[in-house]
Amino acid sequence: MKQRLKAKARQIAQNPATKKAIVSMKPQKTIWGFLGVVLFFILPEVIAFFYGTDITAYANAQLLQPNSTQMQYYYELLVMMFEDGVSWLNLSIGFGLLIWLFY
Repeated sequence: MKQRLKAKARQIAQNPATKKAIVSMKPQKTIWGFLGVVLFFILPEVIAFFYGTDITAYANAQLLQPNSTQMQYYYELLVMMFEDGVSWLNLSIGFGLLIWLFY
C-alpha cells in the first residue's frame, strides 16, 4: 500500500500538468508580487503581534454597545481575527512565498 502511494505521488510530481500548475502559482517578480505577499500574508501578522490585544479589547468593548447589524458583524470579525494572536502558519507561508519569489 505504501509503495502504491509513493508511486502515485511520484507519478503526480512528474506529470507536466502538475509542473505547469506549480509554475503558474509562483508570484511574479514585480513590485506588485512582492507587495501582494507582504500585504496579504506578513503585515496582518505583524499587526496582530503588536496590536492584537488592543484591537480585541476595543472590539469587545464596542460589542457591548448597541450597534447596527453591519457594525456588529465587523466587530465580531475583528475579535475573531485578532483574539488568537499571530498565526505562525500564515507567517511561514508568507516568508515561504517571498523566498520562492526571489529563488
